[in-house]
Amino acid sequence: MGNLLYLIAVVLVIFWLIGFIGYNAGGIIHILLVVAVIAILLRVIEGRKPL
Repeated sequence: MGNLLYLIAVVLVIFWLIGFIGYNAGGIIHILLVVAVIAILLRVIEGRKPL
C-alpha cells in the first residue's frame, strides 16, 4: 500500500510540473500537488524514507 501511495505522489508531482510549465489547467494542478505532498508526508510520518 505504501509503495502505491508513493507512486501516486510521484506521478502527481510530474503532472503538476507538466501543467505548471506547459498548460494552464487552473486550480486542478495545484490540488494534485497538495495531494502528492500529503502522500509524501504520510509516508514520512509512518517512518519510511520519502524517496
